[in-house]
Amino acid sequence: MALHVPLDRLQRWMQAVVVHPGATPAAPGAPAARAEVPPGTVADLIRPSLTMSALERIGIYQGMYLLRMEDALAGDYEALRHLLGEDRFFDLVRGYVQEYPSRHFSLNRLGDHLPEYVLRAPGLARRRAVCHDLARLERAMGRVFDAPETPHLTAHAIAAVPPEAWEQARLVPIAAFALLAFRYPVVAYLDSVSDEPDHAHPPLRRQDTWAVVYRRDYTVWRQELTRPAHHLLSLLVAGRTVGDAVATVLRPRGRNRPTEDDLFRFFREWTAAGLFQSIESQRFGPGRTRTFD
Repeated sequence: MALHVPLDRLQRWMQAVVVHPGATPAAPGAPAARAEVPPGTVADLIRPSLTMSALERIGIYQGMYLLRMEDALAGDYEALRHLLGEDRFFDLVRGYVQEYPSRHFSLNRLGDHLPEYVLRAPGLARRRAVCHDLARLERAMGRVFDAPETPHLTAHAIAAVPPEAWEQARLVPIAAFALLAFRYPVVAYLDSVSDEPDHAHPPLRRQDTWAVVYRRDYTVWRQELTRPAHHLLSLLVAGRTVGDAVATVLRPRGRNRPTEDDLFRFFREWTAAGLFQSIESQRFGPGRTRTFD
């Protein structure tokens, strides 16, 4: 008797079989597949060819699925793949897609949860912390690449802000923006992998580092920051006023305390890079806010 399966159930069964991480003969008996089609009925659904059985034909798709997932993640996590090597990166991908199979029409979203998975993935041992930092950096670059386009602050808009309005002004960052802090020098490592993949790379010893990732003119940029620069920028993008953020950064004493000239230089560099889309100020009367963009 022919087996009649509704199309939606057949599609769910095929997906469950293809993404099954184990051997192909066991895939039709996996819980997700068994919930749609009784095991032992593969021959009623998939015709054999002259040289291959029904299971062998399914195995082609099952094997290609994992390779396609590895290929997609390798493009987004270039430095992590370089650090781990081909075999360990493939093992990482195998475990990851088992927990986080592709659910989005775009594979650009496949690696959204990889940094969290790295924290518990088997086989990373002492490199877990640096792998986590690398994954966070590369995920940020992917998200910035896909972020909406917003106009950046112009020199004319900056010049239009009255001097007395700056203290209470707030800077609004562009959408394609990410600010990060790391425990390892992963920006330098990623730079070396991108520029000279077959040459020596900087050692990944414990060292606090900071970076900003942003998109400008359809290109994603990454830039390392000093601790004071990161502190100031983090306050500004959190919505603190310019006066409050500057006073907070200048408050601590010590040799690492930035000067006012340093802060002006930071601001000039960030506005030139296009990190902000507008300036909001309330120095125009009670309850009134003016935006410069």
